[in-house]
Amino acid sequence: MPTMNETFDAIVVGGSYAGLSAALQLARARRRVLVIDAGRRRNRFAQDSHGFLGRDGQPAAAIAQAGKDDVAAYPNVSWHAGAAVDARADGNGFRIELEGADPVHGRRLVLATGVRDELPAIPGLAERWGRSVFHCPYCHGYELQQGDIGILASGELSFHQAMMLPDWGRVTLFTNGRFEPSEDQRAAMAQRGVAAIEATLVARIEDAATVVLADGRRVAMAGLFTYGRTHMASPLAERLGCAFDEGPTGRFIRTDERKQTTVPGVYAGGDVARAAGNVAIAVADGAMAGTGAHQSLMFG
Repeated sequence: MPTMNETFDAIVVGGSYAGLSAALQLARARRRVLVIDAGRRRNRFAQDSHGFLGRDGQPAAAIAQAGKDDVAAYPNVSWHAGAAVDARADGNGFRIELEGADPVHGRRLVLATGVRDELPAIPGLAERWGRSVFHCPYCHGYELQQGDIGILASGELSFHQAMMLPDWGRVTLFTNGRFEPSEDQRAAMAQRGVAAIEATLVARIEDAATVVLADGRRVAMAGLFTYGRTHMASPLAERLGCAFDEGPTGRFIRTDERKQTTVPGVYAGGDVARAAGNVAIAVADGAMAGTGAHQSLMFG
């Protein structure tokens, strides 16, 4: 546990895949590191994780715990189980206000705070998020065994999903009053192999992934895909004055090739600093942020 006004070489805010990866690089560089973890991984709703080399198909929580164990093995790493509630530039570094503990200082700051998902307001969807309702086909498409896949439209990005998902199964696009494909889009989807476009409104989701339509029809699916809006899970980047870019589902922190934000000394990695991602990308992003922060400590 950190002590009052303790100073670290680097503070990593976020103890999930990107944050742990950043902390590991800094720890191995023998820097004094503090990891601040509020304990709310974005993929905490998913049982298994896929597409991460060497860990394919393993429980998502077990991968995160193994990463935490790796980082905690280094004696120069401290851990705070709680949120970072505020941050500001303070002399040669940054002052971080902690939930349930005294403030701390860091010469460099890595933001791996992640995002939260605002899901479509369809009854029964949120309870199945990460289990039979997904947003990433690379993470979950293979396990549907080329079965019937439904897309619950939320807007124009649903056309992109419809064009991708025929590689994973037989696709039905439920437009649900949120997306009306143009004639060109309909032709493109037909050429890609989209099996059906259903315009009747969706009333709710039942069973594992059964779409109940407003007219009472029930369409059983092996799995469903949709997307919502993403929001910053933490206000720190905005309070520090970091610039943002707008992605297809929400804002993300702007970074350079070394993962430094527009605020010198502040780095960012993972879903908070990308338009889209998965566990493998988050780990790579975190490694870049951690090495970027370390090299700036050496060379300015």
